[in-house]
Amino acid sequence: MSADLERNTAERKLHGAHYTPAALAAFVAEQILESCDLTSGAPIRVLDPAAGDGSLLAAMLDALSSRGLVGIDAVGFDTSPVAVHRAKSQLSRFRSARTITLLLNDFLASTEQANELQMAMFDDESPNMDLFDIVIANPPYVRTQVMGAQMSKQLSGRYDLSGRIDLYFAFVRAVAHVLRRGGIAGLIVSNRFMTTQSGASLRQSILQDFDVLRVFDFGDTRLFDAAVLPAVLLLKRKTSTAPQDFPAPYVSIYSTRAQGDESAAETVFDAIRGTERVRLGSGDTFAIRHGHLDVGVRPTSVWRLANRETDDWLATVSSRAPLTFGDIGPLRVGVKTTADKVFIRADWETLDEACRPELLRPIATHHAARRFRGLELDAAPKILYTHEVRDGRRRPIDLDQYPKAARYLESHRVALESRSYVQEAGRKWFEIWVPQDPAAWSAPKLVWRDISERPVFWMDYSGAVVNGDCYWLSAPPGREHLLWLALAVANSSLAETFYDHCFSNRLYARRRRFITQYVRRFPLPDPNTDLAQQMIRLCREIYDRTPSTDCEPLTCQLDDLISKAFSLRREEGRWKGNLQFLI
Repeated sequence: MSADLERNTAERKLHGAHYTPAALAAFVAEQILESCDLTSGAPIRVLDPAAGDGSLLAAMLDALSSRGLVGIDAVGFDTSPVAVHRAKSQLSRFRSARTITLLLNDFLASTEQANELQMAMFDDESPNMDLFDIVIANPPYVRTQVMGAQMSKQLSGRYDLSGRIDLYFAFVRAVAHVLRRGGIAGLIVSNRFMTTQSGASLRQSILQDFDVLRVFDFGDTRLFDAAVLPAVLLLKRKTSTAPQDFPAPYVSIYSTRAQGDESAAETVFDAIRGTERVRLGSGDTFAIRHGHLDVGVRPTSVWRLANRETDDWLATVSSRAPLTFGDIGPLRVGVKTTADKVFIRADWETLDEACRPELLRPIATHHAARRFRGLELDAAPKILYTHEVRDGRRRPIDLDQYPKAARYLESHRVALESRSYVQEAGRKWFEIWVPQDPAAWSAPKLVWRDISERPVFWMDYSGAVVNGDCYWLSAPPGREHLLWLALAVANSSLAETFYDHCFSNRLYARRRRFITQYVRRFPLPDPNTDLAQQMIRLCREIYDRTPSTDCEPLTCQLDDLISKAFSLRREEGRWKGNLQFLI
């Protein structure tokens, strides 16, 4: 079996399947039982649609047995023969279960591939089908890019999803078909769906099908080997079409550098019951936040952890923010070539003059990221930019006009033509996949890193193309002052706190994602006030002096001005709401 196990491990990583640690499985099972209304002696039907090695079903059966609940019918699905073999071995010890059925099949199988049980489960015309009382699951995480466009389209159509879906979106939707009304589901999912634009359709469908009982965001606690930040959703299948009329408790835990009083806890699961900061047995310190789930007012609203402190803070900021970054102009991600080794190089000068392309332009990447003013790199990369503006429209260049570029691109034609999706979209083989607006590069623009521990925004006057690992924002003529005001706010302590209160989309090592849908909501004070004008002048001064060491006192002064502009006060490096305006 060793060769099979090695192959299975590789396949699991490829298809986003990660077996659930025993401690997490036990936690989810206990949470489910705390919310279940089960009658002793009555048959209890339990399902895991992605059973893996059986750890979740085992934890659920353990929890049920410990409460004297027997007569259990457990069903599990998995597509891996090795996983099913492991699950059968692990579940063989449960003599109290009435039946344990493990099926080697895809829970989301099409009608042609479904087995008899699946046909009955998903057949709306089978009213006699015994639905499940409990679903416990850790469905696989597989993005659209990995699934492929065809499978993504099929699942989107079948489960009424839209946008760039993940495979676990379909699992969550399918669970609603097989869970009885009033039944409980405990699901381990990636927390990304709660705050990303692509997760909007799943957020809507959850609110349509379920009452959300609890949310646990385990953040960067590394419960899995994979680079996924897990959340546990405790859901109750709706018994009516009425909207949920009670707040769902929400707990989050993320690593922190903050100093202060800390309690001790052995495990993550002990920690979430604790105070604001907890040091685990591993030595890592985590910040614990308690509140309730705020689903917003629009169908596309992100889900966030809300409590009185954060709500008061956001209300204060909102009352003093007549504008947002989105009001300045469109926020854009940088170019995506999908062939960076061909288009982006730092060694163009080493090429023979006859093969050194025309049209080379400077490119701003995350390597040049520095607050206020970007770094000037010794070996700065340049991009062969294969688009231009003709007759007011962006068009691919005419290779006949640029013989050196043509020769260079032709030498890489095999690699470029392997991007079949480019030509399938009706594009020329040498085009950049996402070229953005070449006419806008020369204007002053705000540039920032996509991924960083804290916001890193800088002003760019170089006319550089912005790479896809960064985002950028330009202003209409005559409104450049708004970019300087945005630069001041973006690099402030306020921006970090605003991000955490509104989005909480963290990665490992305390890194944040500064994507368009988040940054466009960053607040701006009234630009016509004296405070705003002071902020702009000070921000320009910091830019001019960067990288001088005397900038740090100036950035502290800037933070103080921002605190006054938004009627906030600073305390121990953190921003706190103050509903009394400061004078």
